[in-house]
Formats: sequence, C-alpha cells, structure tokens
Amino acid sequence: PRPTADTTWIVMPTTLQQLLSVIIATSFAAGINVYATVLTLGLLSRANLVALPPALSLLDSWWTIGISGALFFIEIFADKIPYFDVVWNFLHTFVRIPVAALLAYQAGSQLPPQWQLTASALGAAVAFAAHAGKTALRIGVNATPEPLTNVMVSTAEDGAAIGLTWLATVHPYAAATVAIFCMVALMFAVRLLLRGLRNGIAVLKQQ
Repeated sequence: PRPTADTTWIVMPTTLQQLLSVIIATSFAAGINVYATVLTLGLLSRANLVALPPALSLLDSWWTIGISGALFFIEIFADKIPYFDVVWNFLHTFVRIPVAALLAYQAGSQLPPQWQLTASALGAAVAFAAHAGKTALRIGVNATPEPLTNVMVSTAEDGAAIGLTWLATVHPYAAATVAIFCMVALMFAVRLLLRGLRNGIAVLKQQ
C-alpha cells in the first residue's frame, strides 16, 4: 500500500512555510551527500513513513532506491580517501546542486510557476553553500598528516545528511534551523582552517 495521511508521520508539505523549511534542510543535505538524501527520502516513502508530493513519486521506485544506494555505497569509500575526495567533491558540483534544484522544483509542483522557480533557486543556493563549504573543509582537512580526521569528517557528513533528511520529514522547522546553523558553523570552520593554512605557509616561507 502507498502512504496515506493515516499511515505516515507527515504528509509533506502542508504549508508554504513547511515547504520552504523542507527545501532548506534537504537541499543542505543534498549539498553534503546527494545520494544519501535521495536514498533516505525513497526508503522513508517506501516504508510508508512519509508521503512525498506526487511529483517526487519517482524517489520511491526501487530503481531510484537501488541506484542511489549503490552510489551512496561508492561514496562512503571514495569520500574518505585523502586528496581523491577533493576531486570527487569537485566533480559532484555538477550532481549535487542540479539534483537539489530539481528536487526543490518538483516539491513545489503545486505552487504558482514563479514560486516554483523561486523554490528551485533556493534549493540550488543552499546546496551550493553546503557543497562549497564541504569541499573547502576537505581541502583544509587533507592538510593534516594523518587520514583519521578525513574519515571522521566524512562519516559525520554521511550521518548528518541522513539525519537531516529524516528530520525534515518529521519536523521541517527544526530541520531548517539545524541546516542554517550548520551552514554558519561550516563557514566559520572553513575560515579557521584556511587561516591556519595561511599561517602555516607563512611560517614555512620564513624558514
């Protein structure tokens, strides 16, 4: 049986405010790990734990779940290899941001065209911020001499993408708040890392 309002936690979204909150949270998650985001949404829908908008019904097809699951499995390992992860993340500039924009556009299929385009632009912007911050953070983390930090950061990102996507389906406003907080924290972390790298380079030049 497909999800109904009586068998799910939430039929998403029910208001414009909820829609925008869901878009902010899931777009941030997609900017971090788009395959985990798509897989989580698909599995939640398949398990009748959330009713996705009709325009996003493709997410709960077994083909989508299988492909996103396989790609997520690959990313689990690829994203933890020092230096290769930077290349991986750069290439995913052309995956994470467009997919986030498409998900946001489809989620707003019941909105007037101008609002639907605005939702898509919001999704792309949030995903870009998350993706750019993640990539910059990885460049800084790769400067550390041991690989453990890279693995820990990557694992935390995977968990955050899954957890934030789930939270968006249950508590959209809380999820959006967490996403915004994470964006701000990510910007500060990147800034500190880059400052540390510049100071380190300056010290090396003086020697």
